Amino acid sequence: MNQSAVTTTPVSDGVRQALEISLRGVQELLPQDEWVKKLVRSEATGQPLRIKLGLDPTAPDIHIGHTVVLNKMRQLQDLGHQVIFLIGDFTSLIGDPSGRNSTRPPLTPEQIKVNAETYYKQASMVLDPAKTEIRYNSEWSEPLGASGMIQLASRYTVARMMERDDFHKRFTTGQSIAVHEFLYPLMQGYDSVALKSDLELGGTDQKFNLLMGRHLQQEYGQEPQCVLTMPLLVGLDGVDKMSKSKNNYIGIAEDANTMFAKVLSISDTLMWDWFTLLSFKSLAEIAALKAEVEGGRNPKDAKVMLAKEITTRFHSAAAADAAEQDFINRSKGGVPDEIPEVSLSGAPLGIGALLKQANLAPSTSEANRLIDGGGVRVEGSVVSDKGLKLAAGTYVVQVGKRKFARVTLA
Repeated sequence: MNQSAVTTTPVSDGVRQALEISLRGVQELLPQDEWVKKLVRSEATGQPLRIKLGLDPTAPDIHIGHTVVLNKMRQLQDLGHQVIFLIGDFTSLIGDPSGRNSTRPPLTPEQIKVNAETYYKQASMVLDPAKTEIRYNSEWSEPLGASGMIQLASRYTVARMMERDDFHKRFTTGQSIAVHEFLYPLMQGYDSVALKSDLELGGTDQKFNLLMGRHLQQEYGQEPQCVLTMPLLVGLDGVDKMSKSKNNYIGIAEDANTMFAKVLSISDTLMWDWFTLLSFKSLAEIAALKAEVEGGRNPKDAKVMLAKEITTRFHSAAAADAAEQDFINRSKGGVPDEIPEVSLSGAPLGIGALLKQANLAPSTSEANRLIDGGGVRVEGSVVSDKGLKLAAGTYVVQVGKRKFARVTLA
């Protein structure tokens, strides 16, 4: 977290607590002293601050890495401030160039509509929907028209735009930059003008766009917003940021059992970062739990707490309890209550072919690799012979800790 800003404004205990909550897990809060002044004014007047988060509906689903910023929104919402969940239906037509080394293909209006339908429903699993203002930036972006867009573009220079890291890298390496990409940060910044936001949140890769909002608010005679960036959540592998392309993610639409088991699979070290960024427990509670683990308590106890909290948030407490019991059963070699039923023909059938046909392995060669690693069980017994052939009958087949099938072979 950036500690460079020094707070000089006298503050009450309430403002001090609000600042502590604001700073929890953040990468940067800029400028911190301005944010404190806004908090002080809000406390004195009883007027909630306007806190904005914009998301472009570029995909139909989100994973828990995306909820890091939503969690921060919820914390600020619980302090009594007005949070604005902004769906970028207009900016999605341009395509966010942040972190890109090539031009992002713009989405069609049809794709945007389909994706946007699920975004707020998923965000409501974290935010309090009764206290959340939902907006679409097409409300003010489309009425701008050509003349309004030209006037907006006149408020920023090409030289300043080229200071942006991804644009600079693409320009110096000879990669193309389409002119419409310059419009994206301008339009995102104009969102802050339209919403009169006091604070805008985003990932670390959004810093340039967030600062654009400050600049344009000043250009339009408004008090500039503060900017809060959150770190990108490290995925299940403990190395790279959570990403579907890296297959190190937990989708918020995944079933409860899978979600619970995936959380338990993270390292003991990574667990504490996840607590800070994903848990609604207070920092004092997390510190006390960490002290207990350092004092000899099994770290798995803490990880189970985190897994149950996350699973409860996206499913229910009952589903989290059932997922915990399912995990215990599997750890003891037990069979879950519900597993896929598969019917195959061709008995006797080799174990490798059976695993492939039952969708327990992508190929026979991968099935053989799993057998070599001791990861395949039939009726609870580890398979060590890749030449095993199964006669007609029904078998419970297990691959790894979580894949099961009841295979009927004829």
